[in-house]
Amino acid sequence: MLILEAGHAPGNNLIRSLKAGDPSLVIIGCGESPFFLNKSPAERNYVLPLSTSAYAAALRRIVETERIDLIIATTDADVLRLACLRGTLRRRAFLPARSVIERCQDKYALTVFLGERGIPVPRTHLITGARKVEELFQRFGSPSTLWCRIRAGSGSAGAIPVRSPEQVRAWLAVWAGMRSLPPEAFTLSEYLPGRDYCVQCIWNKGELVLAKMAERITYLDNGSPSGQSSMPALAKTVFDPYVIDVCARAIRALHARVSGVFFVDLKENERGDPCITEINAGRFATMTNIHDLAGKHNMAVTYVRVALGKRVRIPNAFDFAEGFYLVRSFDTLPAMVRKEELFTKVARM
Repeated sequence: MLILEAGHAPGNNLIRSLKAGDPSLVIIGCGESPFFLNKSPAERNYVLPLSTSAYAAALRRIVETERIDLIIATTDADVLRLACLRGTLRRRAFLPARSVIERCQDKYALTVFLGERGIPVPRTHLITGARKVEELFQRFGSPSTLWCRIRAGSGSAGAIPVRSPEQVRAWLAVWAGMRSLPPEAFTLSEYLPGRDYCVQCIWNKGELVLAKMAERITYLDNGSPSGQSSMPALAKTVFDPYVIDVCARAIRALHARVSGVFFVDLKENERGDPCITEINAGRFATMTNIHDLAGKHNMAVTYVRVALGKRVRIPNAFDFAEGFYLVRSFDTLPAMVRKEELFTKVARM
């Protein structure tokens, strides 16, 4: 296996899951930073050049030298780049269609697409200019809070709860001045105050192979003004057939014969209805360990087996292990803790 961006959290967490599920796998890492590659737990690691043309040639040399069977991307940028190179890599990438990836990486386009097909999403409007913000607020009625975010990217970068048009305009001005982002890069949507879910699933030619679900409880404090992100400090395994059905409907709507790994983020609205906020196509969640190290089926290893053409049959395509928690913090390895073992190393006072 060749893991892109090894040494970073998504790559390292994925490598740990693969090794735990199948120690016989030979895992090679690569990336563009020799500093981060020194943190990679892969057997061998390669530095890739920054330029697009040299990157592709170097990637092919690694594939040939190490006799790579499967390349796995761990970031949105690498998913799209790998999809563009797929024709030159002799089917060593197990990814959705490029059109699916591009649609999912534009959160506004995805929200409109799903909403038109009756799939629950937050009510969302594109900001077309700073002067239009007042009008957009009026479309939502008289909300106490709305959600403003960038229509592309990950980790809740550029996302913030807002309570007035003035706050939105100030937020747009910050990003215009610091990152040269225009107002059209942002959306306003209804604020979703409820439970926060992550559903990760594997598909093969339109068939759901395996789905697992977790709930984010608290978040890593990365200084984000929203106080929320897709990176939980504490998460737990959960199971809700309706939520998984919503995700399955959404992914099938993207492509009739969809393949690859997806993870879907959902939050409940004020009525308790789960709404899809984004779909990440072609990569595992950074918190993938909760989907891999709990239950009967390691999701990362299942993905590898499906990608390599091996037959995988999982009844109902669901796997739920109750009472498992994922605990994460900066500069420490993620840990899996069972509810029954929570106080085996902790004394009550």
